[in-house]
Amino acid sequence: MSEKEDTQRNSQPQPQPEPQAEAPAQPQVEKPPTVPAGPNSSVSRQIGGGWARASTSQVVRTVAAALLTTAVVVGALFLLWQVRTFVGWFVIALFLAAVLNPAVNWLQRRHRLVKRPIAIALTYLGLVVALLFIVGIFLPLLVDQINGLTKFVNTAAQAPEGPTEYIKGLAKQNGFGGLLQRFDAQLADLRKQLGDLVGNLFSATGQIAVSAAGFLAALATVLTLTFFLILGSERYVNAGVGLFAERHQPLVRRILGQAAGAVSGYITGNLAISVICGITTFVVLIVLGMPYAAPLALLVAVLDLVPLVGATLGGALLVIVGLFVEPWKAVVLLVFVLVYQQVESNFLQPIVYSKAVQLNGLVILIALLVGGQLLGIPGALLAIPVAEIIRIVVTELLAYRRTKQEENEANEPAVASSSPPIASE
Repeated sequence: MSEKEDTQRNSQPQPQPEPQAEAPAQPQVEKPPTVPAGPNSSVSRQIGGGWARASTSQVVRTVAAALLTTAVVVGALFLLWQVRTFVGWFVIALFLAAVLNPAVNWLQRRHRLVKRPIAIALTYLGLVVALLFIVGIFLPLLVDQINGLTKFVNTAAQAPEGPTEYIKGLAKQNGFGGLLQRFDAQLADLRKQLGDLVGNLFSATGQIAVSAAGFLAALATVLTLTFFLILGSERYVNAGVGLFAERHQPLVRRILGQAAGAVSGYITGNLAISVICGITTFVVLIVLGMPYAAPLALLVAVLDLVPLVGATLGGALLVIVGLFVEPWKAVVLLVFVLVYQQVESNFLQPIVYSKAVQLNGLVILIALLVGGQLLGIPGALLAIPVAEIIRIVVTELLAYRRTKQEENEANEPAVASSSPPIASE
């Protein structure tokens, strides 16, 4: 019986276990080989996988590429040094184009029928009129001084007692007799010195003519470059932006726009402040009855274009001239200069420069010193816009990099949450 029961029990079907759900196949991630930590681990990796495994031809090509790159950089720097004069003219033309471009655009918007070349020509005509106005103010003073000097020289030369005794008589009449006693030896040779001076002036006439011709050539070159830069400004900007990758083009275009706005705003504001300074100074000089009020006011306005030190130099000039006229006028001019400098520094400059320049005093001073050392007076005038452009470039690049880092950090959690969960063993 037991054998039959066992046979029946074995013949009955056994219950099968329920099939378990298969876990989704996970991608196998290869683990990087572990490298023993140590101070020389990075060096050993470089030696093991770098120059030690490189062939001789690869090493030669790398060294040749490095030497060729160095030679190209040195040659480019040498070429720039050889054409540094033209580079300076081109930089000045760029700044002039940035300053005059808003005026040209305004003329085109104001008068639809005015083409861009005609608008540029009208802007140039306005500059010529302004220069003629300045020359018209200074020219009568210059002619008057030259005529006075010529008359004095002729009178001294034709004096019966001789030029030396004539000058001594004039000095005694004006209370400078004791001063001239210290220069008796020099006055004894006055006739010879005047002859040498006239001879030097005649000999230097050729050099003066060459310098004047060089200045005119530089001016014509700068104005021509400025004309073509303004004429094709959009085309040149698009071509320059197109040299960069597409993802960087909005950044480059934004930097160029901010730089052009900063240059135009600074130079326009500086000119406006100088005009205000010149008009205010002219009114004060007229009220005080100072001689040569218009040339002095214009000279102060031109000096005021130089940042930081220009207003101080112009004020010192006014006080010195006032001392030669009447001492109390010098005191009044000193008070005027101090008050105006406070108004300009604390009221006019913050209003005009608030949207154009965002630099502190130390950076402005360093920029002025470097610009003056490199290009003289034009370098001092262009130093602050260049420093502002550098600030804009650095600020925009740092902001762009920070934005990219934030985007990458924001994308990492999203990628981690979208990945399927790993089944636990």
